[in-house]
Amino acid sequence: MDAPGFTASLVAGGVAGASVDLILFPLDTIKTRLQSPQGFNKAGGFRGIYAGVPSTAVGSFPNAAMFFLTYEYVKCLLHTDSASHFRPVKHMLAASAGEVIPFSLVQFPLWESLKALWSWQRGHVVDSWQSAVCGAFAGGFAAAVTTPLDVAKTRIMLAKAGSSAAVGNVLSAMHAVWRAQGLGGLFAGVLPRMAAISMGGFIFLGAYDQTRSLLLEVGKKSP
Repeated sequence: MDAPGFTASLVAGGVAGASVDLILFPLDTIKTRLQSPQGFNKAGGFRGIYAGVPSTAVGSFPNAAMFFLTYEYVKCLLHTDSASHFRPVKHMLAASAGEVIPFSLVQFPLWESLKALWSWQRGHVVDSWQSAVCGAFAGGFAAAVTTPLDVAKTRIMLAKAGSSAAVGNVLSAMHAVWRAQGLGGLFAGVLPRMAAISMGGFIFLGAYDQTRSLLLEVGKKSP
């Protein structure tokens, strides 16, 4: 990846990360409280849902910047023909290199596949708003299928010190939720999680594509 592409991916990723955190932080707080074993109201309800937004947004800028830089760099290293069946694997590997979590392994290959399908149907590369729509669908789907893992993570984070849940075993935490609350417990907060991440995918990936395209265009015009 050349210097303009390096800079564009770095800055665009940071802008995308900060934008989505500033806008969607309250929804994530609500989702976490819905998943709390104390119950929504005892966990805080709607009180203080904006607390910590500025610091979170500032912290997300470098994280998102490095994620997208790594993602684009690995994609470049693993470049294959656009018709290759290896493309989804390439996107999974690139997402894994940027951030090793199951969510990214679902979201990014689906995002790239939806963009490729839409581009093929239209006969040209999708616009930034179309990339954002693909990001919303990919994010919503990934959010739904990974909700049980998110519930387990939340229970571990909120567990009392010394309890079995505090050990950090995700499978054990999921099993405990299943025994106590069944399928509904494993998918607690799925709707706000899907809503937040769908909107987040729209903003995050749309802002990334738009900012990166603008920066590359400016780079081409610069002497």
